[in-house]
Amino acid sequence: MRLENLQPPTLTRVSEIIAERTGLHFPPERHSDLRRALDEAAPALGCHDGAACVERLLASPPSTAELRLLARHLTIGETYFFRERPSFNALATHVLPPLIHRKRAGEKRLRLWSAACSTGEEAYSLAILIQQVLPDWRDWNISILGTDINAEYLRKAESAVYGPWSFRESPPDFRDRYFEIAGNRTHRVRADVRELVTFAELNLAQDHFPSIATDTNAMDLILCRNLLIYFTPAHARRLVTGLRNALVEDGWLIVSPSECSQGLFTGFVPVNLPGSILYRKRRADETELPDPFAAVSGLPAPLTQQAVASLLETAIVAAPLDMPVAPEDPHAAVLAEARALYDSGRYPECAARLQPALGEGSDARLLALYAHALANQGDLDAALAASARWIAADKLDPAAHYLHAMVLQELGQRAPARAALQRAIYLQPDFALAHFALGNAARAEARHPEAERHFANAAQLLRGHSADEIVPESEGLNVGRLREIITALLRGADA
Repeated sequence: MRLENLQPPTLTRVSEIIAERTGLHFPPERHSDLRRALDEAAPALGCHDGAACVERLLASPPSTAELRLLARHLTIGETYFFRERPSFNALATHVLPPLIHRKRAGEKRLRLWSAACSTGEEAYSLAILIQQVLPDWRDWNISILGTDINAEYLRKAESAVYGPWSFRESPPDFRDRYFEIAGNRTHRVRADVRELVTFAELNLAQDHFPSIATDTNAMDLILCRNLLIYFTPAHARRLVTGLRNALVEDGWLIVSPSECSQGLFTGFVPVNLPGSILYRKRRADETELPDPFAAVSGLPAPLTQQAVASLLETAIVAAPLDMPVAPEDPHAAVLAEARALYDSGRYPECAARLQPALGEGSDARLLALYAHALANQGDLDAALAASARWIAADKLDPAAHYLHAMVLQELGQRAPARAALQRAIYLQPDFALAHFALGNAARAEARHPEAERHFANAAQLLRGHSADEIVPESEGLNVGRLREIITALLRGADA
C-alpha cells in the first residue's frame, strides 16, 4: 500500500507512537509533514518506502536507534548564528548585565543551556555573546551546554565547521573575529569559543532533568526555541516544568516569540522586551496561587500528620535519593516535607526546611538531601560544605563522595573531583555512574583512551540490569538510557 493511501486513523496511531517517545506531535493537519518524514526516513530504517516504515512502527515500538533516525526527518534543523536577533539583543541589554553584576560578587560562574541545539549555532552564539558582554570572561567559570535528540546534528555541532548558510544574518566582520578558515567556503569556530561549549544527546520528552548526572541542573539561562510548537500539550507542560526546575531562582527561559503562552509558563514572570518576551523563574515569594507550604517565620509551615503519612507513601517511591523513611522515624516529618519540596523543584525551600534540623551530628539523610538541594539551586560553595558534612556523618557512603566530586567538578577543581570519584568507586566498585563521570572528566581533558576505559567499565557494570531500572544517584536516568549514552560516546571515540 502506498503511503498516501493510508487512512487517517493509521497515521494518527503512528503519530501517537512517535509522540509517546519523542513528544513530537503530528495532528491531522500535519499528516502531510509526517508522510514526508516517513518517506525520507524509510531507506535509513531499512524499509523500501514510507508505508513499510509505518508497518514496522505499528508492529513493535521503535528502538532508540530508530527514533534517532526518525528525528533527523521529523523536525526542521533550521538554524544559523544569532537566529531571532531580538532575543539575543534582549539577553545582551537586559538579562546578562544584571546577572553578571550579581555573580561578580560571588563565585563568578555562569551556566547556560541551549536545549534542542540542532547543529550548534545557537550554543556557539551564546558563547560569542558572553565574550562580547563580559570582557574578563577568562576569569569566570562558564559552562554552556548544547543538547539535542539528533546524534547527527550533534556530530556537526562538535565539529564546529559551518558553511555560508549559517552566517546569512551575520555582520561582515563576524567570521573574521570568531572563526578560522576550515576549507572551501567553510569556517570553524575559534578554539577559545569552542572551549566554553559542550554537547550531549538528550531526549527532552523522555530523559529526566534537572540532574547532576547529565549536567542539566542549576542553570542561569535556558534557550529552548522552536521546539514547543512541535510538542503535544502534555509533553510541552512537562518540558516547561522540567526546564523551570533546572533553573536557579531568577533564572531565565527564552522561547520563540510564537511559543509564548502565559497558560504554559505559569511558574514564570513574563518580561516584555522589544521584539521578544522572556520568562524569569518566579521566586517563592512571588507565587500567585495559594502556597500549601505557606511561610511561617520565613520557613514553610509544618504539614499535618495525615499529610506527612500521605507524602511518605509516595515520596519513598519517587524520592530523588535512596533514603528509607519509616513513619515512626523522628525525622519523618521534615524529610517528607523537604522531599516533597525537592521533587517539585523548590530547592531553596527544601534547603530552608532542612536547615533548622542540621545540628551537630546531623542525620546523614538530612545532609544528603540538603547537599543535593543546594547543588541543584547552584549554591556550590554551600553544597560543597554540605557534602563534606555528609561524608563526615557517613564516611562509607559512596553517594556522598560522588556528589562531592560533582560539585568539585562544577567548581573547576578537576583533580580533587577525580580523587573523590575514585574514593566512591573504592567504596563501591560497581558504582556505574561514578565510572561514567570519570569517563566524562577524562573526555573533557582529551584523555581519550582513559575515557574509553571508564565508559567501557560503566557499560560492563550495567549489563544484566533491566533497561527500566533507575541508575542509583542519577535522579531519574534509567539503565537503558545510560547504556545508549555510553554507546554513543564510545562510537564517537571510534569515529
